[in-house]
Amino acid sequence: MTSAATGGPPSAESARRAVEAVWRIESARVVAALARYTGDFELAEDVAQEAVAEALVTWSREGAPANPVGWLLATARRRAIDGFRRRSALEERYAMLAGRLAEGEASSGSTDPPNGSDDLPWDPDRIDDDVLALMFVACHPVLSPEARVALTLRVVGGLSSEEIARAFLVPVPTVQARITRAKKTIAAAGVPFELPPSQERRERLGGVLSVLYVIFTEGSTATTGDRLLRPDLAYEAIRLARVLAALLPDEPEVYGLLALFELTAARFPARTGPDGEAVLLEDQDRRLWDRSAIRRGLAALGRATAIGRGLGPYGLQAAIAACHASASSVGETDWERVVLLYEALGRVAPSPVVELNRAVAVAMADGPRRALSIVDELVAADRLPGSYLLPSVRGELLARLGRTAEARAELELAARLCRNVRERSVLLRKAAALA
Repeated sequence: MTSAATGGPPSAESARRAVEAVWRIESARVVAALARYTGDFELAEDVAQEAVAEALVTWSREGAPANPVGWLLATARRRAIDGFRRRSALEERYAMLAGRLAEGEASSGSTDPPNGSDDLPWDPDRIDDDVLALMFVACHPVLSPEARVALTLRVVGGLSSEEIARAFLVPVPTVQARITRAKKTIAAAGVPFELPPSQERRERLGGVLSVLYVIFTEGSTATTGDRLLRPDLAYEAIRLARVLAALLPDEPEVYGLLALFELTAARFPARTGPDGEAVLLEDQDRRLWDRSAIRRGLAALGRATAIGRGLGPYGLQAAIAACHASASSVGETDWERVVLLYEALGRVAPSPVVELNRAVAVAMADGPRRALSIVDELVAADRLPGSYLLPSVRGELLARLGRTAEARAELELAARLCRNVRERSVLLRKAAALA
C-alpha cells in the first residue's frame, strides 16, 4: 500500500496517526474481545499493546490495512498463542487456541493478518457485552477507587499512562503502578471476564458510574494545578458514558449521569477567560454555552425520566443543571425548584457537599441569612474539614450580610486551602475587593 498523497511508501508519522486513531476509538473492543478469547485480562491488555507496537512498524512500511481492527486482533491473537506456547503447563490450552486459529486461516486461505472482515476473532453479536464486561471488570469492587479510575481510562478509554498522569497531576510511575497492581489484584481474586449476573450487575453499576463521575469531575474542575478545566478528561468521561448508555438503555441513572455531563460541559466555553482565568456563573456570557450539548443533555434527562423508575442522585443533579441551562441569567433561574431538587438529592444521597450547595440555592431563593445557618451547622459539625468550599461559601454569605471583616477572613482561609491556582486567584480577588 502506498501513500495517497505522494504515491510513495507511507510515512512513520502517518502510520503513527493511523494507529493512534484506531486505538483511541477501538481499544475497548480490541481488549474486550481478546480478554474473552484468552480468558486472561492482563494477557489481553499486554498482547494488544504488542500488536499496537507491531502495527507502528508494519503500517509504516505497508500502509494501514483495510480492516485495522481485524489486523490488530489477529496479530494480538498470535502473540497470545506464542505466550501460551511458552507456558508448558498450558499446552492443552495452546492446542485449543491454535486449532481455532488454524480453522480461521484455512477458511481464509491466508496466514497474514486479515484486511477484510471474514476472519474477525470475535462474535459480532457479543461485542457490546464484551465492552460492558470490560467496564465492570475495570471497576470491580476488589480494586481501590484510584485503581478503578486508572484502569478504566487505560483499558476502556485507551489513554496512555502519560495521559492519565498528566490529567491527574501524578507521576507516571504512580499511574503505572496502580494499573499493574489492579491487573494483579484482578488475577489474584479470580475475577472472571464476563458480565456479572443481573442482580449483581445492578449492584455494581453504581461503582462504574462513580468512576466516570470522578473522571468527569476532575475534568470539569481540576483539584490542583494551574488550569481550571481539563476538557480532554471530561470529554473522555462523556464518551464512556455514551457507550454505557448504549449498552444499558434501560438504566435511568446511566442516562442521568450522561445528562449531567452534557449539561455541565455545555458551560465550558464560558467558564474561562482569554488567559484561562475562572469566570463565575453570574459573569458568564451564556451565548457561548454549547446549545447542542444542552439539547443532548435535556434529551438524556428526558430518557432517564421516561424510563419511569424515578431519578437517582445523578438524575437529580442533571435536573439541577437543566435549571441553569434553561435560564437566561442567574436572576431568571428557578431557584425555588433548585432548592427542592437539592432537598430531594439530600434525602437520596446525603452529603455535606449537597448541603453546602443547597445553602447556595437557599441564599439565592430566600436570602443569605437562612443559608448562613445551614453553613454554620456544617461548620459546627466539622463536616468538611480541610475543604476550601465551606469557607468560600461562608465568606460569600457574610459579605452579602455586610459582615465584611469576617467575610474577608473566610475567603482568605478558602484561598489558602484551595489547590487550584485559577480558583485561588478568584478567592483572593474577592477578599481584596472587601478591603
